[in-house]
Amino acid sequence: MICFIIYLLAALIMVGIGVLQRKSKTPVGFYTGEKPPAAQELSDVSSWNKKHGAMWILYGIVIAVSGAVGTLGGMSSVWCMVWLIGGVAVPIVLMAWVHHRLLRMYKR
Repeated sequence: MICFIIYLLAALIMVGIGVLQRKSKTPVGFYTGEKPPAAQELSDVSSWNKKHGAMWILYGIVIAVSGAVGTLGGMSSVWCMVWLIGGVAVPIVLMAWVHHRLLRMYKR
């Protein structure tokens, strides 16, 4: 149960990041190590922010679902770990891919 609570807290943090990014008036970055593009470099800052925010909100939902299935699903420990690790690691790769697609779409 503690594991599920930790996953739920992590999911809430990701959803919070997504909500903040969707509401931001200035361009947001994908992660803290990357400098976000300047507003002049993007064709539509609002859409850029909304799509990045949606990506983080969806990531939070995936973390919550994988945490619930992995900890409360009553599976063997191997399948629990597949859900718990997969629900965190796989979406990061997909998010990086989507971020690069968004760069191609919105960067002038």
